[in-house]
Amino acid sequence: MIKSHKQLTASLLVTAAIVAGLGVSAPGNAAAASSPSNSVMAAAAGQTAVIEASVRLRSTPSTSGEVVKYLQKGDQVQIVAKPNNYWYQVKTADGSVGYTSTDDKYISVNSSSVGTSTAPSAQTGTIKYGVNLRTTPSTSGKVLRLLKKGEQVQLLAEPNSYWYQIQTSDGSIGYISSSDQYISFAGNGGTGTVTPTPTPTPTPSVPPAPPISTPGASAQIESVISAGIGYLGTPYEFGSSRNDTSTFDCSDFIRQIFMDALNLKLPADSRQQGDWVKSNSTVVTSTSGLKRGDLMFFMDYKGNSASAYAGIDKSKARISHVAMYLGDGQIIHTYSVASGGVKVDQLSASWTNRFLFGGSVIR
Repeated sequence: MIKSHKQLTASLLVTAAIVAGLGVSAPGNAAAASSPSNSVMAAAAGQTAVIEASVRLRSTPSTSGEVVKYLQKGDQVQIVAKPNNYWYQVKTADGSVGYTSTDDKYISVNSSSVGTSTAPSAQTGTIKYGVNLRTTPSTSGKVLRLLKKGEQVQLLAEPNSYWYQIQTSDGSIGYISSSDQYISFAGNGGTGTVTPTPTPTPTPSVPPAPPISTPGASAQIESVISAGIGYLGTPYEFGSSRNDTSTFDCSDFIRQIFMDALNLKLPADSRQQGDWVKSNSTVVTSTSGLKRGDLMFFMDYKGNSASAYAGIDKSKARISHVAMYLGDGQIIHTYSVASGGVKVDQLSASWTNRFLFGGSVIR
């Protein structure tokens, strides 16, 4: 077989590229990347398959894609899609999603098995507010880009109650929050067949490589904080109008800076904002777990000492204030006329004692 490839220069180049990308180190395995057989090429989304030899699961249908994990001989996978003749998008038994070679050296497809989708295929949705498109159904997933209000997407799957797997108009595939704050569906589905294209959609179940920076998420956080800094000194007014920026109360200020930076409209008061964060984010109840840009929710002031708050069930306490954490023990907020309006404060013991919970708005 190797000799026949040497006689076909073009086939040899394709073989070398695929073998190098799949990480096959033994010289005798060079033939592993021969062109897909007709039976494999006929496989459809929803079929199951068995891994025939150890092969890499990649984040994109490319040998340059990040390695999600290694699939081992005997592993069962489900075919999600086939973007081209050389790659399958597959889902493993542990929920990992990625791309692997279609070569029957590595995978054999059970043509009689058809899987089921967890969401209507090709259902069309509209983005209501800016939301991150991520590589995994998790807030720790790498940010592919920010989806903007008005964008049309197609729903591919619903891996759990909190996330959708979607495809954008430019072919990108990833995960977004399933909260109706971000997406709405006009009907019962779209038309046509969804064919994924080269875009990361892994769900890693093994420790990943060293963290990759996610400038998309961090840039959004910084843009919100910058919007907040721009309002420093704006006077405080309890029950301030949500239609102008001449004065703010605490929740009006937080709501406004997310609108300014991301066109994201949060609820109008701090208690509703707290409920929104609980429903759409991972909540932390210790200030040590806060990240830059997280919202912080506080109960009523009862004194400066910790003893003044002893015995209070904070899980049931009423929210009376909201602020944004800046990191390094600093917060930006507004809480009284006497304090000077919007300002940056240290997270003092008094504020720490009143702290109920916090969480991120940006998924």
